[in-house]
Amino acid sequence: MTGQITFWRRLSLAAQFALAGGVVMLVAMLVVGQWVAARIEETVIRNWANATALYMESFISPLSQDLAASDELSPLAHRALDEVFQATSLGERVVSYKIWKKGGLVVDASDHSLLGQRFAVDDHLKAAWGGEVSAELSALDAAENVGEASLGMELLEIYSPIREVWSGRVIGVVEFYERADGLIGDIALAQQRSWATVAAVFGGIALALWGIVARGSAMITSQRAELERQVAALAEMSEHNRVLRLRVQGAAARVAAAQDQVMRQIGADLHDGPAQLLGYAALRLDGMPVHDSATERLQEVERAVKDGIRELRSIARGVALPDIAARNACDIVQGLAEAHAARSGAPVAVSCDDTGLPVLGVAEKTCLYRFVQEGLNNAWRHADGQDQAVTLVMQGEQLVLTVSDRGPGLPADPAASDGMGLAGLRDRIEALGGTFTMANRPGGGAELRMTLTPASA
Repeated sequence: MTGQITFWRRLSLAAQFALAGGVVMLVAMLVVGQWVAARIEETVIRNWANATALYMESFISPLSQDLAASDELSPLAHRALDEVFQATSLGERVVSYKIWKKGGLVVDASDHSLLGQRFAVDDHLKAAWGGEVSAELSALDAAENVGEASLGMELLEIYSPIREVWSGRVIGVVEFYERADGLIGDIALAQQRSWATVAAVFGGIALALWGIVARGSAMITSQRAELERQVAALAEMSEHNRVLRLRVQGAAARVAAAQDQVMRQIGADLHDGPAQLLGYAALRLDGMPVHDSATERLQEVERAVKDGIRELRSIARGVALPDIAARNACDIVQGLAEAHAARSGAPVAVSCDDTGLPVLGVAEKTCLYRFVQEGLNNAWRHADGQDQAVTLVMQGEQLVLTVSDRGPGLPADPAASDGMGLAGLRDRIEALGGTFTMANRPGGGAELRMTLTPASA
């Protein structure tokens, strides 16, 4: 069955129409042709019977008027009817006859043995008593047709009413059997011509429809080929764009990694250079003898130097990353939360399950680290650290990281905040193919969300 369906689908529309339409047209042609042939046979037989009955009436009706008052014909009428059917050319065409009275009584017949017998009244006899002429190519299987069946020829059985001359009342029915050789030939010729006409008409219709469908099929095939070519070109372009996107993301990740390396170097340089020199200066100031007149100025200088040291160390901590290459995502998030809580005094709720978490690259871990760092710093600055929370989960193949609080919500211009800034954070995330969103939470507070598909997922 599957093979047949596959074969059917491989065919063009024109071929499918030729097969399916051909079957439908053939069945329709057979039905219509059979109906037309039957109507032709019926019409020819009826017309032939009417003409013959009218001809016969001119001979039989004058000889059968005795039936209006009696159920018998006079001997003179019997002899006259025998002479009509035996000694004339009519007898060559009509090989047998019967004259009926009501109730199936035979009052005269070419076979005298049937006189006075009663037989079953069939539909044709009933129709004749109703004033109609009826006829059929008889099978000669009725009991009264034994003599006709013995002739061994095709006969047309005709029933014609016998009417009273003055009143037109049906007083009897004449049944006669006419040789049907010529009639059958005429019917066969008419049916052959009707079949040829029906076949020609249906063949012309099928050919015209097939031509229309074939033209449409050719157009559809051409358009399908063009669409397949365009789809293939689009697929090739899509693959090319995917490769370019991966290259851009890779380049962005490398740029971010290089920036982080530069920032780590700047942090190290700040810590080892200016911070050390300022520390040395602070130590020298602590041990320097001070006159009363310069005490206040030296104290100002000492405070400025110590403030500078704190600022430098804070900047160094902000730009320098710890060693995160060997740590997993949950360790990074937990470490950031603990460091932030120790520095700010505001607790951070962490929800992270490392079950199912994929292995992240350095660029992805750096992005995660900066996201949590920036989110917690914003929550501390704008929400006073109220109900800070960090959540890291896997949803399908995507890593979803959120930082939320219960403060006043996002500022009017979040991108204008200090530090790396949300705009830079968005660029970093999107460079890795992720998405970044921020929104106010129902009931107060803000939420930052990062969605990222790890390369190893």
